[in-house]
Amino acid sequence: MSDRGLLIVLSGPSGVGKGTVRKHLFEHYNNDFVFSISMTTRQLRRGEQEGVDYFYRSREEFERYIQEEKLLEYAEYVNNYYGTPIDYVEKTLADGCDVFLEIEVQGAMKVKEKMPEAIFIFLAPPDLKELKSRIESRGTDDAKTIERRLQKATEELKLIRYYDYVVKNDDVDQAAQKIRSIIESEHLKVESNLHYYTKMIEELS
Repeated sequence: MSDRGLLIVLSGPSGVGKGTVRKHLFEHYNNDFVFSISMTTRQLRRGEQEGVDYFYRSREEFERYIQEEKLLEYAEYVNNYYGTPIDYVEKTLADGCDVFLEIEVQGAMKVKEKMPEAIFIFLAPPDLKELKSRIESRGTDDAKTIERRLQKATEELKLIRYYDYVVKNDDVDQAAQKIRSIIESEHLKVESNLHYYTKMIEELS
């Protein structure tokens, strides 16, 4: 009933399973929200499409977006920029669609500065021992890298107080269900529906 969609931000430490939970949520539940499309400077790969997988831009164009503050958040990874364009998010929300954004904790904090009205969900590990096990199971990091990731995760857990909700990822399906319930609950809040009922009252008057 709300005219404007909700921005849902899911984040948490590296290795906690954000991508897995988000994918499960999109594949197994009837969702009426869209996954935010990021902008990147990396080359388009075979099978990818502009405006579907990413918005592909040159480094010069991306840096102009940074200078003009047209990104909700951005980061540089392996010599390429990745970020979330504000115009795309704003247009999608204005069209009445919910936008689902899956990003790292630091990125979420940047989004909070620009769009504090968004719904922030922290995906947490059952404990650091389990998080270490998940990182190790990837088989891509050496012992020192794993230790650095765990230290970073500990620091990121301290930022949980800036979120609206926390969901423990000890079971992917249960975590996805909880996130879906959070979104449904947010849509039932009075502030999300006030405009609709105000219009109804005006029409009756």
